[in-house]
Amino acid sequence: MIADLKPYREYSESGSPWLGKFPAHWQLHRLGSVLRERGESNEARQIDQVLSVMKDIGVIRYEDKGRVGNKKSEDTARYKVVRPDDIVVNCMNVIIGSVGLSCYTGCLSPVYYVLTRRIETDNPRYLNAVFQTKPFQLSLVRIGNGILSHRMRIPMDLLKCEPFPVPPPDEQAAIVRFIDYATRRIDRTIRAKRKVIALLNEQKQSIIHRAVTRGLDPNVPLKSSGIPWLGDIPEHWETPLLGRCITRIEQGWSPVAAEGEFEEDQWAVLTLSSVKRGVFNPTAIKPVSKTANIPRSIEVVNGDVLLTRSNTRDRVGDVCIVEGIRPRTILCDLIYRLSIQEKLLESRFLVYQLLSPLGRGQIERDARGSSGTMPKIAQGHIKSWRVLLPPVEEQRKITSNINTETAQFNEVIHRTEREIDLFREYRTRLIADVVTGKLDVREVAKKLPDESAESGIIDDDEILVGDEEMEESLNATGGGDE
Repeated sequence: MIADLKPYREYSESGSPWLGKFPAHWQLHRLGSVLRERGESNEARQIDQVLSVMKDIGVIRYEDKGRVGNKKSEDTARYKVVRPDDIVVNCMNVIIGSVGLSCYTGCLSPVYYVLTRRIETDNPRYLNAVFQTKPFQLSLVRIGNGILSHRMRIPMDLLKCEPFPVPPPDEQAAIVRFIDYATRRIDRTIRAKRKVIALLNEQKQSIIHRAVTRGLDPNVPLKSSGIPWLGDIPEHWETPLLGRCITRIEQGWSPVAAEGEFEEDQWAVLTLSSVKRGVFNPTAIKPVSKTANIPRSIEVVNGDVLLTRSNTRDRVGDVCIVEGIRPRTILCDLIYRLSIQEKLLESRFLVYQLLSPLGRGQIERDARGSSGTMPKIAQGHIKSWRVLLPPVEEQRKITSNINTETAQFNEVIHRTEREIDLFREYRTRLIADVVTGKLDVREVAKKLPDESAESGIIDDDEILVGDEEMEESLNATGGGDE
């Protein structure tokens, strides 16, 4: 069905760079003619439920966001009231997606704009979908005040003048129905691919754990490891604390980020996503302000061993070796750099141990902090972790064997992660094209199955196969790998 979508027959020029042409029978209004500020205050403290808006998620209850972001005020009398079907816009972060439709009655900080429809027949889910399109969000940069796009204030008196497409009410409903259908199908395909990645990672972990705890010789004499849940290990291996094998632990710094493209000699700082399940991503960086005084001692070089100091529980303590680093890139404050005594411990062998259940068990035991969603690891914890230490030459052989045994898994995982990225891009582009009238969904929406008929448990065979129609649609738009 998705592959059969066609443009409308007749278009008009909007005069707006972000919208371009729009269907001739649609109306084009100023945003302020479609939506108005609710203007209801919580001065009497009649509402206790505090809400928040999270990027790419939307409106949520404050207690559901975890301990991230700004702390809520104890005095909610100055807060704005939100009702179901209101669109809530963070005036500082809307450009990067901090906007959503509320399904709650609640209140929130005055930094938000609370918008409600002027005409009852307009579909609030369609109106919200316009706000969710990247072209609309990015178009607001030209009216924003500020230097950084993620902290650029959008004045309400300018926002309400922005052009806003309005289809007939029945067409708004058809668009919402189609978006729901397409999103379910695409998200199901993404979940299927994530499950494939999880299965492959489990198999990788099994290979790694066996190699770093027993070695390559199945007939090697064993001894007790002294670690109850680990069991026996080769009798010639040692079990020192990691602190004996490292000379230094360094923590990075997070300076003020700069906007725009990198210049050749500009400094950059790593982000947390540069370290992911043993793999270094050299593109996960942010430009640093040219006025920052950069200490060269924390410049990252190829071969460095990095370990995340803070992250979600399953990612804190993630570790990798730097490869392909861009010159003039520094550590961020949430990443440690470990200096290894190479005469005792091979860097790659350590990485594999810390990725295995042996390492993860100790990491997750020690991860702690005031935030349940972003626990931290102290340098003292790292030094106290127990490592298994074969002779260095044996470490090299084990590492080489793991590299060979897991190469095919890594290739499939990388390809599948790329496919997930492409499906996300496709979903974003498809929704924008439908919401702005580049594709006509009226006839397709009439033929869509009821949501109840679509719901239900997906069996393993369907999950592993994925959604062939989604694959075909993605390839038809030029998004697939060649």
